[in-house]
Amino acid sequence: MANAVWFITYKLKNGASVPDFLLASEKLNNEHISKKKGYVSWKQLVDGDTWADLMTWETIEDAKYFEKGDTTPLAKEFYSFIDFKSLKTQFFTVEKSYQLAG
Repeated sequence: MANAVWFITYKLKNGASVPDFLLASEKLNNEHISKKKGYVSWKQLVDGDTWADLMTWETIEDAKYFEKGDTTPLAKEFYSFIDFKSLKTQFFTVEKSYQLAG
């Protein structure tokens, strides 16, 4: 079965500390998300003031199950940095993947 990618774009709230946001992200990943069924990886991307999370899961079902809600204190801390009016989310099934050979 093909992996799934959950792609989320957003902006941080005005005045949010990027170092604090990245620390909250790291704690959330290491102590919670990475232990969830089907988790593969999480990459955080940035272009100017737009952030993107590229989360890879074993299956689309795993990704969508996780998306249903995370109300842990670690998640609440992470979400406190995000401007939810700017948030966009999309699920993709990996059709084909290319890597550097060798």
